[in-house]
Amino acid sequence: DPNEDTEWNDILRDFGILPPKEEPKDEIEEMVLRLQKEAMVKPYEKMTLAELKEAEDEFDDEDMRAIEMYREKRLQEWKVLKKKQKFGELREISGNQYVNEVTNAEKDVWVIIHLYRSSIPMCLLVNQHLSLLARKFPETKFVKAIVNSCIDHYHDNCLPTIFVYKNGQIEGKFIGIIECGGINLKLEELEWKLAEVGAIQTDLEENPKKGIVDVMVSSIRNTSIYDDTDSSNSDNEDTK
Repeated sequence: DPNEDTEWNDILRDFGILPPKEEPKDEIEEMVLRLQKEAMVKPYEKMTLAELKEAEDEFDDEDMRAIEMYREKRLQEWKVLKKKQKFGELREISGNQYVNEVTNAEKDVWVIIHLYRSSIPMCLLVNQHLSLLARKFPETKFVKAIVNSCIDHYHDNCLPTIFVYKNGQIEGKFIGIIECGGINLKLEELEWKLAEVGAIQTDLEENPKKGIVDVMVSSIRNTSIYDDTDSSNSDNEDTK
């Protein structure tokens, strides 16, 4: 028996008279090899719709039925994705578009509108941040409008102005430099503000400005304690 494990057969194998002994494959190894082979023949989930179309001639009837089901699944996923990502940019609108684009926007769509004047540096900063956020959150509608086209005689002290709408109702508003975050407004800080009113779903875990606020509060408390101590000492000295 050429497969028998004997000393004589080992000698014959060493001289090349018998072929090398075949090692029995482990059941798990056999299964892995089979799955790898099937994956090479039917890689449905690794193909794009275009690749599936090109490869149709290479599949049998059973393959085609599986591909058709998979294609339908991918199409539905694509439609859902397109529905969610229908915005993705900060668009300029005029005053006469306000009602259609903002107040009467699609049902359950969050709309963020920035009323600005290009001569105000803070307005330009807010536009830069909103443009980036519009790309990050394409399911939310971001628009901007020159304030004069929407509201006559709007005071510069109220700019920038950000209104947040949903279903025709104002759900949030930030009026003026302070409410919008200050002249040194960071992108993450504006993102947090908009997330707090529900307009976007941020991945930030905490308010980026929290550390600054804590330091300010701590400083105020320390100053207050220091003042109280001085006042107490002064009262004691007056009593003496």
